[in-house]
Amino acid sequence: MIKATLVNSSRVLEALREAGFGTAMLITPEELLAHEITIFQDRVRLDVQTSTPGLSFPEVRSRSVRMEYQGQPFYVISREDLIASKRASGRKIDLEDVQALEEGN
Repeated sequence: MIKATLVNSSRVLEALREAGFGTAMLITPEELLAHEITIFQDRVRLDVQTSTPGLSFPEVRSRSVRMEYQGQPFYVISREDLIASKRASGRKIDLEDVQALEEGN
């Protein structure tokens, strides 16, 4: 989840392009902001959310988890917020993910 500003969406797309995500070249910063979630599928799948019902960026950021890949730190949504986000979508596939995540406690 990113803070939904034009500057942030531009920075995310630039970072994804630098990381070799070709799909990041297919969208503009404005288009990224126009969607609640954008999926980038290259070597790995990466979901970028600009909003989620019931969750605010400051709250999500304060609970995010710091990770590192090849010496580069990055932050991901907490498990609890991921579950809340998937539950809020109401889609069958997301509700199945919620069940799997809760069973994996």
